[in-house]
Amino acid sequence: MRFETGSMRRRLACALLLAGSLLAPVLACARGPVLVLGDSLSAEHNIPAGSGWVSLLERRIAAEVASPPKVVNASISGETTAGALVRLPALLEKHRPSVLLIELGGNDALRGLSPAQLRGNLERMLVLADDAGAKVLLLGIDVPPNYGPAYRERLRRSYAELSAAHAAGLVPFFLEGVALQPGLMQADGLHPTAKAQPRLLENVWPALEPLL
Repeated sequence: MRFETGSMRRRLACALLLAGSLLAPVLACARGPVLVLGDSLSAEHNIPAGSGWVSLLERRIAAEVASPPKVVNASISGETTAGALVRLPALLEKHRPSVLLIELGGNDALRGLSPAQLRGNLERMLVLADDAGAKVLLLGIDVPPNYGPAYRERLRRSYAELSAAHAAGLVPFFLEGVALQPGLMQADGLHPTAKAQPRLLENVWPALEPLL
């Protein structure tokens, strides 16, 4: 009887180990990708392919994260929060991301949209992401002084308050240390150079790493 009991225990232990070994790859593969939803700042505008901060992010995740998730760059030059809001449901359905990075707002400001409109679009995206089970990291923007202090403050406050209300991560100013810096901005004064891309990644990484 003791022999039979010990044998049964050994068989059960082997079965559990086998089940665990079979399940582990499934769990590793179940993690959704990191989805980047942005504009030309994330779409490698006028810089060599593969040199943008999203490409650098993919390589860093592969090097530093166990069972690294895939990085999907759904950024489009000229994108606005309204355009991204239209595209987001299909992107969430297709990719089922675990983390969503939202880098948007610059084109809204350039087109003179009110901070209230920008905020409303961002908030709807946050709700969609939450419903899809994705964590969110917001990459905030700023605008030149000629927009006026009131407009700039409303923009900054929009990102900060949305982050707090929806428990989303926040990078207050995505272009910190890059905007207005010689050699780091292209001739148009709007887009970072290839040289600036590692700095953009360093701005994002500390806020993103805990979400991974």
